[in-house]
Amino acid sequence: MMLQVDSPARLAEVRKVCESAFARQKSRFLVCAGTGCVLGGALEVYQEFVRLLKERGCPTSVELLFEGRETDAGAAYSGCHGFCQLGPLVRFEPKGIFYTQVTAADVPEIITTALDKNTVVERLLYQNPDGSKSLREEDVPFYRHQQRVVLAYCGLINPEDIREYFAIGGYQALADVLTRYTPEEVIDAVTRSGLRGRGGAGFPTGRKWAAARRAEGEPKYVVCNGDEGDPGAFMDRSVLEGDPHSVLEGMTIAAYAVGAGHGYIYVRAEYPLAVERLKIAIAQARQHRVLGQDIMGTGFNFDIEIFRGAGAFVCGESTALVRSLEGFRGMPKAMPRPRTTEEGIGGKPTLLNNVKSFAYVPQIITRGPEWFASMGTETSKGTAVFALTGKAKNTGLIEVPMGITLREIIFNIGGGTSTGQEFKAVQTGGPSGGCLPKELLDMPVDFDSLTSAGSMMGSGGMVVMDQDTCMVDVARYFLEFTVNESCGQCTPCRVGTYQMLKILEDITQGRGKPTDLSLLEDIGKAIIAGSICGLGQTAPNPVLSTLRYFRSEYEAHIGEKSCPALYCKELIAYWIDPDKCAEPCRLCLENCPMEAIVGKWRATPVIIQEKCIKCGGCFDVCPDKYRAVRKVTGPERLNLLERGLPARGRNGNGGG
Repeated sequence: MMLQVDSPARLAEVRKVCESAFARQKSRFLVCAGTGCVLGGALEVYQEFVRLLKERGCPTSVELLFEGRETDAGAAYSGCHGFCQLGPLVRFEPKGIFYTQVTAADVPEIITTALDKNTVVERLLYQNPDGSKSLREEDVPFYRHQQRVVLAYCGLINPEDIREYFAIGGYQALADVLTRYTPEEVIDAVTRSGLRGRGGAGFPTGRKWAAARRAEGEPKYVVCNGDEGDPGAFMDRSVLEGDPHSVLEGMTIAAYAVGAGHGYIYVRAEYPLAVERLKIAIAQARQHRVLGQDIMGTGFNFDIEIFRGAGAFVCGESTALVRSLEGFRGMPKAMPRPRTTEEGIGGKPTLLNNVKSFAYVPQIITRGPEWFASMGTETSKGTAVFALTGKAKNTGLIEVPMGITLREIIFNIGGGTSTGQEFKAVQTGGPSGGCLPKELLDMPVDFDSLTSAGSMMGSGGMVVMDQDTCMVDVARYFLEFTVNESCGQCTPCRVGTYQMLKILEDITQGRGKPTDLSLLEDIGKAIIAGSICGLGQTAPNPVLSTLRYFRSEYEAHIGEKSCPALYCKELIAYWIDPDKCAEPCRLCLENCPMEAIVGKWRATPVIIQEKCIKCGGCFDVCPDKYRAVRKVTGPERLNLLERGLPARGRNGNGGG
């Protein structure tokens, strides 16, 4: 059914029609169709719901609901719920019952219990650490401690149906802006909200919009930066997949405020589902006259097209992104340079904001800037969206108020470490962020606090680490990423990061020197001072922060040839303790890919150090009741190597 929004007043009627139509579904099964759940089989789960509901005579076409027919149940996609590790996820409305790890084989039981028995499938409910079950999504600890604004509707509406967005009040903020606000009043509202850019730099959004409004030159452009390049980050992708219309509406409001007529969404080509749903959303928005020519009959024109980026991390930087949009290699402009609000695409004023920044805007207009400013801290308003990953028990996408502590995120939402090991550090801000120790667990999470601690908010990555994590290797890993992603244009970044990486490689491989630590610090400071863009200026952060908080680990690697976390292969050795290997099972010997473990029957096996590739296979297969295979480092390792392969072990076994 086509619902033309030919005037702002007509939007209210369209909303009522949509609300009424969807209300005719007495109940509904929402299947999470974010990328994570899709990979886990969510589409098969959805198709099974559709098939079985049709067999029960429940119309699955929403079109029929607009004709006044009522149905017992329906099924639909939704966006990402965030709790990705437990997908595919299914939510049963209107009760909000929350099922985890659902397969197509579970669907018949879910439908029967919901529609016929008015009960639930206990085994598919979330199980709390104390053994109890959470019936509703809101009761799960992972969600209970969150405050969802940008993600509020990602798991509740079908992102491929604009009518569901209308039903929850979608595009009302745009209608209000076009009829009741001047461009200056829109900018004033965004300014008073205290919204800062969520792309990493945290620049005040209102100031940027005001600068774009003042800038001379026509035409003007609005660009949405969806070039999410951090390893393990999926915040922007999930918003684009789960609630694309909020981004389109925010961009259109921004275009009205700054005087732009055309927009681009720069999204990574590696996000095919986000691209597909954006295409659908843009087409639907044009059809319903909330995007394109003569929006809502007001005479305002603004259209959006999608630009697929090639996956370069440096294109997250504004001038590099603009060059990529223009068809050139994505490389930042050298300093000094005008801001993109003054000179962007084709040398014309260009407003560039992150996906999440635009998604906040409709709610700021509808609920008021004071509402948004009431959340967060004095200098960091609103909420923050993070991809919580690493060795956390509960991983996924979370949204929390600014100012929440690291402890609350990692333990209340994340559930602590997944390994049972003691928490050691958390890395925030992606590969350009810093690693913060357990001593800072009670530090508030906001732009300024993280920066002062040697890290950054970034675009929202948060990686949890335990005691088995080597902080020197973590610094090496993230620096290797930035070395590979550097555009190579400026010498400090191109050469400096490479030099730092080689030093870190030497340290993790046992070739480090005492002078390396001061050299790392000096090079890092030079890179920060001399690089022309944010990638280079923040690239040393993982190294400098780990030197600041975990210096003793660097010193152990260099002075003792020891890796305290027992991780760096060149600094560890595997050894079979004959006192613990009381009943040799020979699993280690049978599973060694290099035949580096030898030993006679019923005798303790011995590892030939020269042949061992340190794959850890023997350690993994050793029964827990024995734990005879040990990892050793430092003096223990050196002593083992000096002794070489003993002619006879304690139990008299030789090398045969």
